[in-house]
Amino acid sequence: RLNTDGSLDPTFDPGLGPNGTVSACAVQADGRIIIAGTFTEYDGAPSRRIARLNPDGSLDNTYQIGAGASGDIQCVLIQPDGKLIIGGDFIDYNGVPRKHIARLDPEGMLDAGFITGSGASGHVGALAFQPDGKVLLGGSFLSYNGVSRKRVARLQADGTLDMSFNAGNGPNDAVTCILVQPDSKVLLTG
Repeated sequence: RLNTDGSLDPTFDPGLGPNGTVSACAVQADGRIIIAGTFTEYDGAPSRRIARLNPDGSLDNTYQIGAGASGDIQCVLIQPDGKLIIGGDFIDYNGVPRKHIARLDPEGMLDAGFITGSGASGHVGALAFQPDGKVLLGGSFLSYNGVSRKRVARLQADGTLDMSFNAGNGPNDAVTCILVQPDSKVLLTG
């Protein structure tokens, strides 16, 4: 962590840190930090691809992910209620099938109320919220829950596909970033 002048913040000490890449991070309302990526340990402790850090950089051992994600996590999005949506290359979370997208409760356990069905058919690498609570996702997938959605889709707040949003043939390659403008138009990069 850096100070506002760009100097290293000595009060943030990750110890050994993660043993792999951190691809995404987000700060919870209480100042704790969610990190996700390819790592399987943080500061020597098991942590499969997702961890929560205390504001000082130490591992928060109260975050209960169980077995964690079966593959890399590429993006995280914290909802206003503290729940966390994750996307990536995993096919299950804590042993429960969740293809490429899942929602966790504020303490790291899988939220069964987020109904993804068969999920995304491939990599999810970008997530964004719309003001109405719907979730945009982008990546290299070609369908969501068996319905054709080429590389971009929108979900209802409960994880089901929003059938009213259809980008047709979609982008011609993977979506790596999604932003929602103030006028609710959606920007994609990739």
